[in-house]
Amino acid sequence: MGAVAPSSPWLSARLAMVAPTQGSPVVVELGPGTGAVSELVSRRLPESARHLAVELDPAMARYLATAHPGVEVINGDAAKLGALLAERDVRSVDAVISGLPWSLFDRETQRAILGQVVTAIGETGVFATFAYPGGMPLPSARRFRATLHETFDEVVVTRTVWRNLPPAFCYLCRRPKVAGI
Repeated sequence: MGAVAPSSPWLSARLAMVAPTQGSPVVVELGPGTGAVSELVSRRLPESARHLAVELDPAMARYLATAHPGVEVINGDAAKLGALLAERDVRSVDAVISGLPWSLFDRETQRAILGQVVTAIGETGVFATFAYPGGMPLPSARRFRATLHETFDEVVVTRTVWRNLPPAFCYLCRRPKVAGI
């Protein structure tokens, strides 16, 4: 886990708001951790939806599967998202919501995972993730923000959610500029 505490209900709600409430959407979470966001995503999704969560840590994946039985938990690497989705016959995704610790990743890892996200959401999906204002002086955090702007036509930065430990803001990204990075 890259966070000191699970996402608060306020941050979770901000991230979950990108989950469609109608039709038969497919929503993927990357790095769901304890499932704080998963709970709110599941509440928003219609019965016909598919909710997948990719968790690298086997123990966390087992916990998440037990705590959130309606979520298809995948014990796997987000950098292999395309293959993980193909194994489950998922061709496109409406939203990817990430709890991954982007500022802890090197440039290659950030770009590899974002490339997988871009391919999954295509031209019509949305990508949501969060960051901590206190971490923005880190070169890796600034690099990630720049990479988002290089990758997506629209990058919305939300107001800071002060009722989170630590305070956080969200990136809401749409319309990839390239098919992959």
